[in-house]
Amino acid sequence: MSDASIQYYGTGRRKTSAARIYLRPGRGEILVNTKTFDEYFPNEMLKMIIRQPLVITETADKFDVLVRVRGGGPSGQAGALRHGIARALLEYNPELRGKLKEAGFLTRDPRKVERKKYGQPGARKRFQFSKR
Repeated sequence: MSDASIQYYGTGRRKTSAARIYLRPGRGEILVNTKTFDEYFPNEMLKMIIRQPLVITETADKFDVLVRVRGGGPSGQAGALRHGIARALLEYNPELRGKLKEAGFLTRDPRKVERKKYGQPGARKRFQFSKR
């Protein structure tokens, strides 16, 4: 089987973002929604978050990462990418599970924005109380 037909898939989610990750053998390039990694994520902190699973498993220069991500903002999308990359790496090599689980990359972060309630300006904030 040729290298072109080998790919590993993982789905990552965070907040309201969902990312589809495809790992293909390559030189370590990351494409997000057909844009370059630096173009899509200009923030260095988010780039570091996304690369964490690849760095921990020492596979950063072994795979090209193709990503389709939808929903949410930059932070949620970065978290979804990290989760998806970790899952795709598991498909590539199940023995990496220990490292990824210890770092907490396989756990889906359940936190979402709490909805706004009626009669209030926000989810928890209340209008100022007036006794008279």
